[in-house]
Amino acid sequence: MKKALLVIVAVLACALLWYRFALRPADAGNTDRVSVRIEPGTSTRGIANLLSEKEVLRSPFAFRLYARLHGADSSLQAGTFILMPGMTPGEIIEALQSGKAQEIAVTIPEGFTVTDIDALLTKKQLSATGAFLRCVQECDLTEFGFLPPGEGLAERGGRVEGYLFPDTYFVATESFSEEAFLKRLLTVFRTKVIDEIGGEIGNSGRTLHEIVTMASLIEEEAITDAERPVIAGILWKRFDDSRGLGVDATVRYILAKPSAVITSGDLNVDSAYNTRKFRGLPPGPIASPGIKSIEAALRPTASAYWYYLHDKQGKIHYAESNEQHNLNRIQYLGSGLPKDLEHLAQ
Repeated sequence: MKKALLVIVAVLACALLWYRFALRPADAGNTDRVSVRIEPGTSTRGIANLLSEKEVLRSPFAFRLYARLHGADSSLQAGTFILMPGMTPGEIIEALQSGKAQEIAVTIPEGFTVTDIDALLTKKQLSATGAFLRCVQECDLTEFGFLPPGEGLAERGGRVEGYLFPDTYFVATESFSEEAFLKRLLTVFRTKVIDEIGGEIGNSGRTLHEIVTMASLIEEEAITDAERPVIAGILWKRFDDSRGLGVDATVRYILAKPSAVITSGDLNVDSAYNTRKFRGLPPGPIASPGIKSIEAALRPTASAYWYYLHDKQGKIHYAESNEQHNLNRIQYLGSGLPKDLEHLAQ
């Protein structure tokens, strides 16, 4: 009898140890977001099996047992939920009970502008048209001391153009706030740029604003990562030599003309952003540069080149002289007229 009791105690102890182990996260510390769609009428067993298939659950049986012991069997909601392998079964059940299902991914690509982000948020049905733009102009951003003063900057992007870090952000649809999202983008910029390479920027001989502005030009001009530091070297060399940068993307930005053909009248627009007409950098960035473009602006590659253009297939061709550049224009673009992908010497 005593022996049988010991066996029962040992079995129960082992079961308890297994249960405690099975209630640990599937992958502790893993914050990767996993989208899980639970259809109406799905049983607890079905939910447990689905979560196991999605690799956010260590043990379907332990999950079902936990749900039953805590009276959660009948309170798990249907919907699309964003879960993580680092969550415990208790945290997963709490999320499924809340019914607050919708958290969606918002991807800000490299090269996006403030107006692009406003349009994206509208498309995602997170924000009304223009609401993000109004926040850019009106929300209190005094906590972000790295932002430039607003004088001379294009109204369309204000002080934040170029400083909204491109990345994928997960947001809750029910509690979305333009101000919170704007500050989140700026906070990530501070983390990724100021905190990580701010010291190098401080020692570069350039200001943060100059680096970010140049990086935005590189983002618009370069097609491949390999081109970025070479183009950066050319543009910085032209800048330091007081030559015009001649970047068509600056004209497109100030005219809000992202893809239509640029006319000779466009190239003569009287704006400090027009690097075809005025020397030096534009007053501010023209897009959100990715980290590769920021690094290129910070660590340019020196070369003998002064000019570059992309042919119709997107391949870049460099030149050391204006004569060679003009020959490249004729050979690769078929004429001497300005082209969208061409960097023309001034």
